[in-house]
Amino acid sequence: MREICRDTDADHYMIVELARERGRQYPKIITSNWVFDAIEALGCEAIEKILDSALATDAGRSPLPLDVAMMNLICARQSASLREHGHGELYCLKLQTGKRRVYALLTSGTPGKMNVAAVWRAQMVCSYAISRHLAATANAATADRLSDRERECLRWASEGKTTDEVAVILGVSSNTVNSYVANAIQKIGASNRAMAIATAIRNGII
Repeated sequence: MREICRDTDADHYMIVELARERGRQYPKIITSNWVFDAIEALGCEAIEKILDSALATDAGRSPLPLDVAMMNLICARQSASLREHGHGELYCLKLQTGKRRVYALLTSGTPGKMNVAAVWRAQMVCSYAISRHLAATANAATADRLSDRERECLRWASEGKTTDEVAVILGVSSNTVNSYVANAIQKIGASNRAMAIATAIRNGII
């Protein structure tokens, strides 16, 4: 994100997801270099309004610069506080991340300073990067769901051990090993043992 700021001449960045929990929508900041006072002054409700508005630029469209002083989505106090913390102009970019609603906010202290062509490229780069991040996070969550025994059985299977050999190594029955492996296959979302092993290795699970 620091490189993106250099390329676009932005001073600040924020990657934020509009998450939903128990039927309620709220902004969840993934990464940001905004000072806490600026985030607190703007507030979650105002961030949600900006993200959920027609001002957010869809991927592939020409980015729309927003002058913080002229934004009618926030009150005068919030606008003044943002400008005080170096947020004079803002780009709100929708990122392509499947079903999840993730956005990049790029700001500069001086309106007109940012390179619009570079902002457009940054939107593509951010979409790719956040998709990779979300996939890695999902894979880590999958890894956490595997029990120690399930992970152990997959690891021995990846070493070429048969079910009977794994059973002897772990001191359990062959049926128990098969049960652990079947559970691991289901949790990883694979269609068979080989695919589960390949997925587990690729994602650092084993």
